[in-house]
Amino acid sequence: MQGELQRLVDALAAYVGRPALIEDRRQRVVVYSEHTGLMDGVRKTSILRRQTTPEIMAWFRDAGIMQARTPVRTPASRELDLLPRVCVPIRHQDLLLGFVWFIDPDGTMADTDIADTGLMSELSLALYRANLLGELASQRETETARALLSDSGATRADSVRTLRGAGLITGDGPATALVAQLVAPAADLPDEVTRLALEQALVTTRRWIGTRDALHLVRDDHGVLLLCEGRGGGRLSPEVAAKVLDDNLRQAIRGLGTVERVVVGIGQTRPGLAEAVGSYEEALQAARLGVRLPALGTVVSWEGLGIYRVLSRLDGSHLDVADVHPGLQRLLRGESNPVLLETLERYLDLAGNAHATAEQLRLHRTTLYYRLRRIEDLADTDLKDGNERLCLHLALKLGRLTGAYQPTE
Repeated sequence: MQGELQRLVDALAAYVGRPALIEDRRQRVVVYSEHTGLMDGVRKTSILRRQTTPEIMAWFRDAGIMQARTPVRTPASRELDLLPRVCVPIRHQDLLLGFVWFIDPDGTMADTDIADTGLMSELSLALYRANLLGELASQRETETARALLSDSGATRADSVRTLRGAGLITGDGPATALVAQLVAPAADLPDEVTRLALEQALVTTRRWIGTRDALHLVRDDHGVLLLCEGRGGGRLSPEVAAKVLDDNLRQAIRGLGTVERVVVGIGQTRPGLAEAVGSYEEALQAARLGVRLPALGTVVSWEGLGIYRVLSRLDGSHLDVADVHPGLQRLLRGESNPVLLETLERYLDLAGNAHATAEQLRLHRTTLYYRLRRIEDLADTDLKDGNERLCLHLALKLGRLTGAYQPTE
């Protein structure tokens, strides 16, 4: 099938007299002719990475390529290193399958250059067949990956057997889930371009890991990457994979105003893929905590969450700061108390070590002791009491989680 598409794109390029590139409807590069002559940065990147960046996708979609039924001329952009183009939609029975792209820097290409050839009808049929086969394979893998996250143990075991039988994974060794969570300005679900950027980052990371050593899945507002190590194989660090995914996500969303930042959560490793649902739930919780608590960083491990592992399991509607320590609630209400609260948290984080606290906050010891006495008065507490310190510490962390306490750091 790929050979047939290559033959057709070469024939089309020869007929028109300029290089041609074909993308599928998700703007992933399918095949391209030999390239000579003028070429911009966008075309070079597309060929090298075999995919278009979300920023360029958004540019072209704004030009109306998704709705087009006749050739569309897209303008140049110095910012994007983009020359003018002619985009010809490929449709089969009005179903959009992809696009043929020609660079047209001087605007001399005429629509009839393509319309007069029967190659487009051949191309649409060939791409339809390739698309149908690809969609079936992709759908089968997606359904199997989704089944791995179901509540039914039997369903998950069947999915592992299916994946192994189809040769889609190298083996059923230790499995770890990563979750990529998008942080958008609004609460709306990601739009199509954003979701494609998310999938692009997952696929790129999966290729880096090894396509048979990982599975990916895009859900409503997040992406999932399951690392599946073959029995006896070398172990890939989930932290390294998460860092690569984070880097790929940043690159994928660059230039998209619909995403402010991304967070990658890491679950704990399980013995096999059938148990990976537990790792997924931890990774999802870690990512969502990272969204709510930017201080945790962009890569958040469930194992490293400390007390937040417990607090995240609690229902916020049934527990608030006042339940844990009423005195801290009074401190939170005071508009002039942020400095006292941050001093208290640092003091408790350092296990009540006054010397270390004064050093980290760059305070004179006398100033620190004054603040601690002031905290004791306002919160009606005794910082020498271990139980009081525990309750205050828990209340501060719960305040961070619920948004009741928002330090400047």
